[in-house]
Amino acid sequence: MEGNFEEQSKLPELKLDAKQAQGFLSFFKKLPNDPRAVRFFDRRDYYTAHGENATFIAKTYYHTTTALRQLGSGSNSLSSVSVSKNMFETIARDLLLERTDHTIELYEGSGSNWRLVKSGTPGNLGSFEDVLFANNEMQDSPVVVALSPYFRENGCTIGLGYIDLTKRVLGLAEFLDDSHFTNTESTLVALGCKECLLPIESGKSNESRNLHDALTRCGVMLTERKKTEFKTRDLVEDLGRLVKGSKEPVRDLVSAFEFASGALGALLSYAELLADESNYGNYTICRYNLESYMRLDSTAMRALNVMESKTDANKNFSLFGLMNRTCTAGMGKRLLHMWLKQPLLDVKEINSRLDLVQAFVEDTALRQDLRQHLKRISDIERLMHNLEKKRVGLQHIVKLYQSSIRLPYIKSALEHYDGQFSSLIKDRYLDPLEFWTDDDHLNKFIGLVETSVDLDQLENGEYMISSSYDPALSALKDEQESLERQIHNLHKQTANDLDLPIDKALKLDKGTQFGHVFRITKKEEPKIRKKLTTQFIVLETRKDGVKFTNTKLKKLGDQYQKILEEYKNCQKELVNRVVQTAATFCEVFGSLAGLLSELDVLLSFADLASSCPTPYTRPDITPADEGDIIFEGSRHPCVEAQDWVNFIPNDCKLVRGKSWFQIITGPNMGGKSTFIRQVGVNILMAQVGSFVPCDKASISVRDCIFARVGAGDCQLRGVSTFMQEMLETASILKGATDKSLIIIDELGRGTSTYDGFGLAWAICEHLVEVIKAPTLFATHFHELTALARETPNHEPHEKQTVGVANYHVSAHIDSASRKLTMLYKVEPGACDQSFGIHVAEFANFPESVVTLAREKAAELEDFSPTSTITNDAQKEVGSKRKRECNQDDMSRGAARAHQFLKEFSDLPLDKMDLKQALQQVNKLKDELQKDAVNCSWLQQFF
Repeated sequence: MEGNFEEQSKLPELKLDAKQAQGFLSFFKKLPNDPRAVRFFDRRDYYTAHGENATFIAKTYYHTTTALRQLGSGSNSLSSVSVSKNMFETIARDLLLERTDHTIELYEGSGSNWRLVKSGTPGNLGSFEDVLFANNEMQDSPVVVALSPYFRENGCTIGLGYIDLTKRVLGLAEFLDDSHFTNTESTLVALGCKECLLPIESGKSNESRNLHDALTRCGVMLTERKKTEFKTRDLVEDLGRLVKGSKEPVRDLVSAFEFASGALGALLSYAELLADESNYGNYTICRYNLESYMRLDSTAMRALNVMESKTDANKNFSLFGLMNRTCTAGMGKRLLHMWLKQPLLDVKEINSRLDLVQAFVEDTALRQDLRQHLKRISDIERLMHNLEKKRVGLQHIVKLYQSSIRLPYIKSALEHYDGQFSSLIKDRYLDPLEFWTDDDHLNKFIGLVETSVDLDQLENGEYMISSSYDPALSALKDEQESLERQIHNLHKQTANDLDLPIDKALKLDKGTQFGHVFRITKKEEPKIRKKLTTQFIVLETRKDGVKFTNTKLKKLGDQYQKILEEYKNCQKELVNRVVQTAATFCEVFGSLAGLLSELDVLLSFADLASSCPTPYTRPDITPADEGDIIFEGSRHPCVEAQDWVNFIPNDCKLVRGKSWFQIITGPNMGGKSTFIRQVGVNILMAQVGSFVPCDKASISVRDCIFARVGAGDCQLRGVSTFMQEMLETASILKGATDKSLIIIDELGRGTSTYDGFGLAWAICEHLVEVIKAPTLFATHFHELTALARETPNHEPHEKQTVGVANYHVSAHIDSASRKLTMLYKVEPGACDQSFGIHVAEFANFPESVVTLAREKAAELEDFSPTSTITNDAQKEVGSKRKRECNQDDMSRGAARAHQFLKEFSDLPLDKMDLKQALQQVNKLKDELQKDAVNCSWLQQFF
């Protein structure tokens, strides 16, 4: 919160006399206790907050408690803080759009009489929309969800209802879920849920705790409601009033659900939709299908940096920030938000989006032309939402008009396209545009505005109904102009009578206090003092001159004021009539908003693909049960967009039966994490309908991306790093299918080496043999690379469904200086050594620490400082402690070792001095080493 100190130094002063303060204190103490509510009190020019709310605001937004003042005295005193209007907007945006863990209430009144005038929650912004989006675009449409869980022994059934209050959509879903609520979490992410209603649990069971944890992971505010609110009584009748069309389809839809309808019933009463008649007949209802979109849980969203975060150093740190090149005001951003949370699974629909992006990539002139026109398009969705709520004035109607008159240009630009996708553009955009902009639809609205609004006055910033629109208004306008002429003539006549130059000496003023008056400077006053006192009425004498009037001017001024009032009232009536008529075009604008925002996002994808230093390419898409996942020269879009990065591309070939499961080893900072993440990001981008940062890409559609990366502790929730790691992995083992993509970056490092390795090995085997999903597993357990040589306990032909392959990120160690150089290339084969100590050297550890580390490592394992990574996969696959040996080699080696031990035990050490003993032992050792040249099994001892 920049500028908070300046804000604090300008804090409005809370001034209440003793009686007012006492009245307010008695009212405040009667308010019900709600730890989530932040209550503000409107003091006209500023706001105040009190009690714990005041302390919270002072600490969180002013970063000091010196902003606090005490209201009242002694034990009755109450901590208070005053908040300017600008700061109020900042706090409201942070609480409802960013933090999503508080609700806001706004009270108006005085003394002990205050009433609640506005309330908002993260899911139901309600009457706070005008405050939140007065100076900012609405980037995301909040959704409030209600869950009705039915727990069984081996999982549970979730009934889900949701409302998108901006788009006026109601939805229902019902599905089975596991104990980790994997499906619930991915649904909350896909819907962009900000708030969730749950029935109050009498006893906190383990299942409900897990569900609460899932909500916390998604940053969703939990609102508990009575179980009796989750009812289906009268639901069909209530929905019949809200939903467009007949009641029968609504009844059929609701009857198909056992638990979801109760959840939707709770939402209707919570959001009070039926209390607002403007909602009637304006909602649509649908069944939400989990199978329509790729599932992404909160962990995957964070691992792949899909959405913006406050900690991002720049906008290109997140996929949304990078891909958001939208031009419309708000609509495109919101649709991109939704698309990134709901990647497609339908190959035909993905290819349809890719076809359109390709058309815009190939035709630069068309792309630039369309983007220029879209920059002039207002946020039609929000204007329409406010229009339905009757919360608009004439300026909002004019904004819709200004957007409407851009559409012929957009249509014309699309008509000029004659490339290979012209029939798709015609079906997707031109035909619908033709329909919605004809004389029965949009042109009718344009005609309404052009006849009713005085468009010439827009240049002066005035929004008025044209006087020619209504005979009564026209008559009032004529009368007003006639009076203005009479007042002007009187001004001229008076100037002649007083022998003063008009406007220069005798001025005509119009103010709220006296209406029309004459004014002269104090210098001119002595010249006409005699006439002033006899023929005029002096109203006021001040530094800027003398104001006076006469009976004629007063009469004309009063008449003018009366006509002006009538004219304003008539204008107001006509504005309401125009707004009501404009509201009948909501269906037209709803459809056009959908077309324009989709066009905006696809043009944004095309602009990104074309404008990158290394252009993006179109991926080939195959169904989930066909094809492989191949990326040639793939890059991480967000990393390559950073100014300081010269990105080294890598190939990734996840091939069924060969390299479907990849184990990636190599040094820290060598690029393992970036590599495995970029595969996930590229697949997500492709399934959203975007080109990808690769030379060539082929993708078998994935129904889910699971990610287990990083070691972010959750100690605040009483969960250690290792426990968090295990919980995330458990949700992969329960939720993944052979159609998913799994990304694991380190596993089992939060416990002892042997336990961790055992878990990692068992998890890998389960993923390979049971789940069979394409997996990228980055690890420092080099022993895991032996999995590539393991023969599973099933038939040879089954083995081909999943192939395990080793890859490593290459690095070079200079044999003389022992310095490590990262090469950032992913190459076949396992890494033959660990590089932890070299990385410590990178971090400038003290030399004594590094030396001791080398000695200890040498004691624990065969640690050769001059080893380098080999690219020969065949020779070096496997563990760093074991070398591949055949049976004969092992037998000969074991016999020779047995001979060495026998000869050593036969030495008469008790009869030798130390020098002789060492000579004999060295001799035996040299002979053994000579024999070991031809025996790889023996070589491991040297």
